[in-house]
Amino acid sequence: MIKGVNTEIALTHILSRKKQTLVASLGVTVGITAFVFLNSLILGFNRFFDDQIFRSMPHMRVYKDDEISKSLLSKKDTSALNVVVNPKMLNKTKNLLNPQQILNEIKKQPEVVTAAQWVTVNLFYTSGKSQMNGVASGANIKEADAMFDIATTMVEGKAGNLESVSNGILIGVGIAEKLNIRLNDNLTVISSLGASKVMKVVGIFSTSNSISDKIKSYMNLSSAQQLLREGPNYVTDIYINIKEPDKVVEYKPLFEKISGYRVEEWKEANETFVAAAKTRSVMMRSISGAILLVAAFGIYNILNMTIMQKLNDIAILKATGFSGKDVVKIFVSEAVIMGFFGTCGGLGLATILVNLVSHVYVGGDIGFFPIRFEPSIIAIGGFIGMFVTTAAGFIPARNAAKVDPVEIFRK
Repeated sequence: MIKGVNTEIALTHILSRKKQTLVASLGVTVGITAFVFLNSLILGFNRFFDDQIFRSMPHMRVYKDDEISKSLLSKKDTSALNVVVNPKMLNKTKNLLNPQQILNEIKKQPEVVTAAQWVTVNLFYTSGKSQMNGVASGANIKEADAMFDIATTMVEGKAGNLESVSNGILIGVGIAEKLNIRLNDNLTVISSLGASKVMKVVGIFSTSNSISDKIKSYMNLSSAQQLLREGPNYVTDIYINIKEPDKVVEYKPLFEKISGYRVEEWKEANETFVAAAKTRSVMMRSISGAILLVAAFGIYNILNMTIMQKLNDIAILKATGFSGKDVVKIFVSEAVIMGFFGTCGGLGLATILVNLVSHVYVGGDIGFFPIRFEPSIIAIGGFIGMFVTTAAGFIPARNAAKVDPVEIFRK
């Protein structure tokens, strides 16, 4: 019976102070809206830039690191004249030994999604009198497609055509436009070593990175080896994609042990990007947290004022048999009710706002604004909204429970 009375008293307090209740609920609504919107924005931008990076960069790269020449003298000899020279990079081949065996071992690991042998060639694209420099990736097209999802970027031809045409090449749309190249046209490529090869354009792709589209191309591994004047076992890199890209640091020692070579993970190669992502996250979450804190203070102040104005009512309740716990329940219930309506309003408004902004076209390489509805953020926002408002209501409610009815009656 008392449980029902507690709720009824809480509703009476709320309905008797409609303006203050509305202001408190709106404060929570604004806080939750900002929290959900800003966190959706953070996640959207991070995923967009991750997609941009992983369109052309693997999660991990196995390669042979450059070596620096060392002094011939292991110890200083005081009896002889030591000549100090500037250390130089040793001109050694970057070819991986037994690349196929290393690749097979890497593919056996359960955390690996896909892995591929890779050769990068700096070259010139030539068509008639037109010429432009670029970079070609030599690889097995099936493995490359599984890693970078090349098929979805094709605007003409198919990525799989590269398998059936030994001298085939896939070029970016920027190269095609500048050299006036169309599908099935021939294109001459000249490597930095002077080797030239006439290749057939079997596909044209367009990514969201216009700079990459003006220099990037894909060819068969054998074609890249020929342009570098190397044999069929020449492989400079092994690219690896794993199930959880954020855990590359944990897996790096494993792949270095398997391959015997240096492993570079994507975070190491993009330190500026990782730092920028962390900065965005801290900044946005600080702003949304501050707004939620202001909303919590609003509820705290309203309940605190209500308690001060209703000290006589609280004394009467306690004198008629209501315990301190009942008083706490009454005022916490008020906070929960205001928080509930404010949180629901905030989640609804945030969902509408995120949906509207996601359809805003900003152009360039970005396209539509990189934000989208995230159920996990909605769930977290709902939990935080209710937790903050309940905590804000508990403090004044606990003070109300300590009211001594005798002292109030004496006054």
